Amino acid sequence: MSAGSDAEVPVPAADAADAPVVDADYPVTPVPRHARKGFFSLMVVLLGFTVFTPTMLAGAALGQAFGLRDLLVVIAIGSLVLGAYVAVLGWIGARTGLTTVVMARYTLGTRGSKLASILLGGTQIGWYGVVVGTIGELTAQAFGWESSWSRAVIMIAVSALMCATAVYGYRGMYWVSLISTPLILILAFWVMFRSLEEVGGWAGLAAIEPAGEMTLAVAVTTVVGTFVSAGTQAPNWTRFGRSGKQAVIACVVGFLIGNGLMIFFGAIGAITFGEGDFVLVLFQLGLIGWGLFLLFGNLWKSNADAAYSFGVAGAELFERPSKTQFVIYGSIIGTVLALLGVGDHLPQYLGLLGTFIPPLGGVIIGDYLARWRRTQMPVGESLPRFNWVNLGVYVVSCGIAWGAGQLGIGIPPVIGIIAALVLTLLLTRLTPRRVAA
Repeated sequence: MSAGSDAEVPVPAADAADAPVVDADYPVTPVPRHARKGFFSLMVVLLGFTVFTPTMLAGAALGQAFGLRDLLVVIAIGSLVLGAYVAVLGWIGARTGLTTVVMARYTLGTRGSKLASILLGGTQIGWYGVVVGTIGELTAQAFGWESSWSRAVIMIAVSALMCATAVYGYRGMYWVSLISTPLILILAFWVMFRSLEEVGGWAGLAAIEPAGEMTLAVAVTTVVGTFVSAGTQAPNWTRFGRSGKQAVIACVVGFLIGNGLMIFFGAIGAITFGEGDFVLVLFQLGLIGWGLFLLFGNLWKSNADAAYSFGVAGAELFERPSKTQFVIYGSIIGTVLALLGVGDHLPQYLGLLGTFIPPLGGVIIGDYLARWRRTQMPVGESLPRFNWVNLGVYVVSCGIAWGAGQLGIGIPPVIGIIAALVLTLLLTRLTPRRVAA
């Protein structure tokens, strides 16, 4: 197969259709050809991943700092950067059939990859707990419940539902997204048009002067930062694609269009109602039932994706053929975090990890383009325990991204990705592609 070919990924004999299947989602092996999905299925799952109401909070910050024209420019630039990055990773996922953490074995070594599993899996468990806690608090707020037990019951119940969906795997997330995402988007567009009525339509919206200030670099960073960490794990789903082209288009729909829409919705809500989260806007309008539908339907599917991600990360970390037990364990940990109320303290810490996750994607992209594109990261390849060159590139790139953030230079996640990509391509000749078995 040529380097630029977009044909179906060749499947090793060990993963042929007649091989025993331990987990239908193949968390630590390439997804075989017979298990690949069509474009529509892939698009539904990724769009369901990015239609995420907390993203609206980032849009709310932008809406207070920019007029309508500048706001659209900022969202377009940030979404293009995010979409391009995720699309390349998604393409690699479809070509290899591997999750992000398993691809890290080829990039960082069989033991070095554990860093990626801990970083990606641990971050997703943290966000899982934040979202479960958010559902409990907003539900209690909607019904005026004061008891901590009522919040706890809601948290445990919704966590069990999300966990079950993730255990069911790709199919579970597909059906949840297929049913809920269109309804959520219809409701969000209705709220948007209802919001526009408050300011006299698009002309009235364009005439509103922003009350805050924000530099273009910070604004674009905000857009990219909404999903750059989660987007690094896009191969977890695009590996089910039948071709790299399908994966790229699905990533563009999900991360450029879907994520961009949620940011725009948040900005509209902040400008018109002073509230970026449409769930709370619906509460303000007295539409408690619809607000709860938007809350549950949206966060259910998004948090199931998070549970799935730490499930496959756990399977790689402990080198097990099934994700199920790790989905369950991770869900329990995330629920305990929510019950302990650590959601008030985790977001800033987890946001900091957004600086350290994107360079991992940059290293994987650079290493794949330089060394693996013609061999498809074959199963059974003899790999070093630690790829010290790529590990060093990752650490240096994280330092560059963090320094850029501290100095207010450029877009830190993007700087980290580019630094990792360039350094990996330049230094790849220092790393042997394979070692003796």
